[in-house]
Order: sequence, then structure tokens, then C-alpha cells
Amino acid sequence: MPEPTRAWRWRPWLRALHRDLGYLAVGLTFVYALSGLAVNHIADWDPNFDNYERELRVATPLPAEDAAAAAYVLKELSLEAGSARDVYRVDAAELQIQLEEATLHVRTDTGEVREEGQRPRLLLRIANWLHLNRGKKAWTYAADAYAAGLLVLATTGIFMLPGRKGLLGRGALLVAIGVALPVLYVTLSGGP
Repeated sequence: MPEPTRAWRWRPWLRALHRDLGYLAVGLTFVYALSGLAVNHIADWDPNFDNYERELRVATPLPAEDAAAAAYVLKELSLEAGSARDVYRVDAAELQIQLEEATLHVRTDTGEVREEGQRPRLLLRIANWLHLNRGKKAWTYAADAYAAGLLVLATTGIFMLPGRKGLLGRGALLVAIGVALPVLYVTLSGGP
């Protein structure tokens, strides 16, 4: 008697594809999710830089000439003399020294120095750079591959479970809610 042929079972293959593609997508998902959260709140904070301010003091009297006073302040604060991008007099008692990522507000009469500057938020700045595709051509291919991978993950996820726990049951409701959210938002907000 011939042996019965066994039907090809596609769900285990689908689950394996979904699992492995999901593992591949983890790193990029963290980058895009972290950056997305940061950029969504750009009105509340700068996701690329941390702004700071600190008070310093140098010994007085300062030289009368602006360039010499700036060189003196930079030396007193242990900064490189060539780091000043611009030096200008705000008024008779204040000199401003612009550095690469900071500005020094120097009170020439008292020697008080207020430093205002920015420090890069290293990981967030890199994530935002990638997310906003500042790397251009080469990164576009990586971002497109990631987007295609997300489409495959979404599609394989729909068909992974059979029956009432899958697309024929609560899965259909959850998919409908997921589709309805952006549609309702665009409709109710007036759209673009």
C-alpha cells in the first residue's frame, strides 16, 4: 500500500522567517524608535544637544584691547588660544568670545565669565542622524531594506496563528484597530 503524502506545512516556515527577520530588525528598531520619540518632542527639548550654562571667573584687570583680553581669558580658563571663532565687544563692560560650541560672556570690569554652550547627546544625535537619513545614498539602501523587512514582519505576523487567535479571530480586530488609528487621525485632524 502506498504511503500517504503529507501536506506541506507552511506556518512553521512562516514563523521561522518571522522570528529570524525579527531578530535582524531589533537593532534598527531600537535606533528608529528612540530617535522617533526624541524627534516627536523637538518642541520641548533639543534631542541632539544638551544646552548648559556655567559661571567662571578670571583675574582682573584684563587687557584693554579686545583680542588681547580674549587671549588672556582663554589662557586663564585653560582653553586653546586659537579656539576663538569670533571676539566682539557687546558694550563697555562685556566682551563676547565665540568658540566652536560655546560662547563666553566676559565682564571685563569684574572678570566674571558666563559660559553658554552645547554638548552633543552622543547616542541620540547618531540615532537622529540615521533616522533623518543624513547619511544619504548608502544609508537610503539600509533604510529601504529595513522598511521592506518591517513590511515582511507585519505580513508574516498576520498569518502566523490559525483560528480564533489569528486573523480569523481577535487578529482581525487588532489589525482593524491598527489600520483605523492613522485613518481616523488624518480624518479628524483635517489631514495634510
